[in-house]
Amino acid sequence: MLALYDRAVAAVSSRLPEGLMLLFLRVAFAGIFWRSGRTKVEEGSFFSISDTTYFLFREEYAGVPLPSDLAAVLAAVSEHVFPILLVLGLFTRLSALALLGMTLVIQIFVYPEAWWQVHALWVAMALVLVVRGGGMFALDPVLVEKTRA
Repeated sequence: MLALYDRAVAAVSSRLPEGLMLLFLRVAFAGIFWRSGRTKVEEGSFFSISDTTYFLFREEYAGVPLPSDLAAVLAAVSEHVFPILLVLGLFTRLSALALLGMTLVIQIFVYPEAWWQVHALWVAMALVLVVRGGGMFALDPVLVEKTRA
């Protein structure tokens, strides 16, 4: 019975299943921030930050220790750039680390009551990607090979 368990563990923790899991995790984590980023831009535009976003950063997110206009731009840019990089598996660890930092800013300065409902899960997702990287279905390994050649 133990040998069967050991084979099952080896099968699900091999390179292919891990790569698929990391791909799914990258897409799921990126989707959270991408959808949030899209709420910060004018409807119908790709990247024109809305007046509502600037208002929210002045009023609702005023606890963030940055000038509100700068925070609005940084958040909108981050919520567009880093999710794209995550989906591609390009600079996965850096992108996940950036979104982890953003999550912690949101947790500490904006919605401190949301730790167990939302942010703990986001932190866990980011940490898996920081520690494990993008996996075999990412562009990161391609870059590593190119730099070694």
